[in-house]
Amino acid sequence: MADAGVDDETAFEAVAPAPLGVERVPTGRPVVDALLSRLADADHLPADGHLEVYEDVHRGLRDELTSLDAVRPGPTSGPGPTPGPGPTPGPGPTPPYDLRS
Repeated sequence: MADAGVDDETAFEAVAPAPLGVERVPTGRPVVDALLSRLADADHLPADGHLEVYEDVHRGLRDELTSLDAVRPGPTSGPGPTPGPGPTPGPGPTPPYDLRS
């Protein structure tokens, strides 16, 4: 006996998980690159296993962004250099026309 509303001719068979083939471009930030490469773990899981991987990557990326906002202490050595006199001004700009008559 078939399920109500499901025709044997239109039923789909489950297929094994397959990679999507999405190219991952390195960001230059090792922590971010490691998190993004973790997304490849979802390629071999059934759909109901993707959520755990996505949440883990999202959490890591959020933590990395938050760390960028952390207050970084400035230099601890004494006061900075004392500014000296500025550059000596040179002659002014040349007028675009000759004022001689």
